Amino acid sequence: MSKIIFIDVDGTLVNYENVLPDSAVEAIQSARSNGHKVYISTGRSKAEVYANIWDIGLDGMIGGNGAYVESGGEVLLHQTLTAAQCKRIVDWLNLRGLEFYLESNGGLFASGNFETRGAATIREYCARKNREPASVRDIFPDMIFGGELYRSDVNKVSFILDTCEDYLQAAKDFPDCKVGTWGGAGETALFGDFGVKDIDKARAIDFVLNHLRGDKADTIAFGDATVDIPMLEYCAVGVAMGNGGDEIKKIADFVTDSVDEDGLRNAFIKLGLI
Repeated sequence: MSKIIFIDVDGTLVNYENVLPDSAVEAIQSARSNGHKVYISTGRSKAEVYANIWDIGLDGMIGGNGAYVESGGEVLLHQTLTAAQCKRIVDWLNLRGLEFYLESNGGLFASGNFETRGAATIREYCARKNREPASVRDIFPDMIFGGELYRSDVNKVSFILDTCEDYLQAAKDFPDCKVGTWGGAGETALFGDFGVKDIDKARAIDFVLNHLRGDKADTIAFGDATVDIPMLEYCAVGVAMGNGGDEIKKIADFVTDSVDEDGLRNAFIKLGLI
């Protein structure tokens, strides 16, 4: 019986240094050769899904944590923040003196001082992921500086948190958006983000299944973070990575090895996909 597989990217398909293990590539290619379909399901916008990932061979992607769905080259869903929402967010962030970047399928657009202000935040992010220090341009190689910030094609807006109060105030001031954090939890979070309200990866999987006329009973999801929990709970089988957080491990059907310990391949073997 062929399966439909959904794989998170950061911390699941690639490690925290953005290294894509050969074992993961081989596992996906073997699974597809065996008739299974494979989609990535990520918080990244399409502009952040680089050639080395597409070159694996994929059936499509879920991006923006569920705001964008593509299958076989066909766009099934693309929900963006409205131009009015984007302008309000940009103005609000500028008024508070918070640096940010806009995430669209056409690119990542940084605020005026994001590179300078973001240097320390990116160093801290790398340290928490036990990776070598990196610059903003290392982490975001195609980021656009000096671009237009009032846009109508934005999937998400990520911003550097100076304090937890920034997140709390954002959630209060923007009830029409999905406001979250990443790079930690609570007062340890490094970034906040504004996204499209009422979307998640589980809802996006519904669009894929309807398009394929697929059965939920044939779905498998892989993830490492809290944002992946809805899709692990939705799919028939949910697999957490060994390097994942405690919350997702608790709800997973099983925990595989870490990315760097060939966790994806080992799980594919255990599940009989290859």
